[in-house]
Amino acid sequence: MATDYKVISNLRCELGEGLLWSMRENAIYWVDILAPALHRYSLATQHVSSWSMPEKIGWVVERCHQPGFIAGLQSGFVELTLDPVTCKPILDPEPHLPGNRMNDAKVDKFGRIWAGTMDCDICEVTGSLYCLDTERTVTQHDSGYLITNGPAFGVEHECMYHTDTGRSVVYRFDLATDGTIGGKREFIKFPEEWGMPDGMTVDAQGGLWIAHWGGSRVSRFKADGTLDRYIALPASQITNCAFGGANLDRLFVTSAAEGKPDEPLAGSLFEIDPQGVRGIAPHLFGG
Repeated sequence: MATDYKVISNLRCELGEGLLWSMRENAIYWVDILAPALHRYSLATQHVSSWSMPEKIGWVVERCHQPGFIAGLQSGFVELTLDPVTCKPILDPEPHLPGNRMNDAKVDKFGRIWAGTMDCDICEVTGSLYCLDTERTVTQHDSGYLITNGPAFGVEHECMYHTDTGRSVVYRFDLATDGTIGGKREFIKFPEEWGMPDGMTVDAQGGLWIAHWGGSRVSRFKADGTLDRYIALPASQITNCAFGGANLDRLFVTSAAEGKPDEPLAGSLFEIDPQGVRGIAPHLFGG
């Protein structure tokens, strides 16, 4: 156990999530799903910029061939630009489920976006896992989730991790060399005293770092799923983690203030010491 952390921003997000390290901007982006808003912390100036969003936003990823982002809004995938904020719809994967929203996403080495959906009210098991490919075609790959979170990819892209926070289970999928997935199985089951598994990332040694919703910590798990160590934080609802910095040796962590008026640092953006390991540079969307 360690208690090494510092507060990077105390904006007090209702539901901080969707961390993204931008190498080209030397900045960390994150969202407040419920505000809704997008925030950016510049590592060069230590300045935080914020933009209001038109609807609930779960994540942003950078584009490979041009500036700007692809974002996951409640209404689906959109092209997002800032200053001024513009949203150009790409597609809604679930027009038949207006009560659903996007929650978390990552880009794989093929430049595709893997994104989960969930019921906004966290009542119905209507969440699914989708892949938006570089041709902007979306495919549903899994379903039956209460709260989708992750995903994260193995160091060699040999596997993909994806979580149902509502069931406290992290799943592992096999990833074939052509990018297809299969072999879904339970990888880690959180006991009640840990809270529930939320957002996650993989380090360059293959360790899986997972944020604990209701558990006041971030944990590192070995490639076989056993707990390696954890870092305690002064907020209970820890939501996501991502490596950043020029050497990818800084680990940033989001949290949520929703329902926690007695926690002064709830909703803050933290930085913790990953204790000698580095992350993997995020991939960019190729479409």
